Amino acid sequence: MKISKYLHSCLVFELDGYKILFDPGDISFIEGLVNPEMFADVDIVVITHIHPDHFVIDILQKIIAISGAQVVTNSQVGEQLDNAGIKYLLLEEGVEHFGPFKLEAFPVQHALIMDNPLPQMTGFVINDRVLHPVDSMEDKLLKFKGIELLIMITMAPFASEVMISAFADKLHPRQILPVHDGYAKTFFIQKRYGAYVKHFDKLGIKFHEVYQIGDSISI
Repeated sequence: MKISKYLHSCLVFELDGYKILFDPGDISFIEGLVNPEMFADVDIVVITHIHPDHFVIDILQKIIAISGAQVVTNSQVGEQLDNAGIKYLLLEEGVEHFGPFKLEAFPVQHALIMDNPLPQMTGFVINDRVLHPVDSMEDKLLKFKGIELLIMITMAPFASEVMISAFADKLHPRQILPVHDGYAKTFFIQKRYGAYVKHFDKLGIKFHEVYQIGDSISI
């Protein structure tokens, strides 16, 4: 399985020629470094919640117009898709198969946000190997302790590095793919990722320093 990052929380999972795009939000596209044409061959697009750094109607419309991809999401996002006339598959809880991929969906609670209501958010386990909790660090996720790969937020207005690393310490995945960093300058990301590497090396956890467009890992 190959996982490629296109800034912030925009990820492409690829296996046997099949591609799943997660959360093409505005932060990935705002500077023009990432564009919809890069996703012309994706098979499905998964939207985890309504926050604009994960989901923007205009961007999604352009991607599906180019690719013909099916959209997979939850009810709250679905309300906006209904208004825009975009068809979608509702997946909030349970298991669905897409090509060679098994997606196990479940509700997760977004970390607390200042002066904003929490959105409906859907987390995933992909092929029983990758935990994608999106913007959640709730204790119920610890049932996946020891999983192969954690998709981990690394910086956010709703979290500190101490909070983030403490959650990952308890979950203790074998590897970490960092996300949620698209609003930071490259030199700052490099410094913070260096700190994460030093921290997780002590626990025998591989932290992948991916921050350039299209950087990928294989597991």
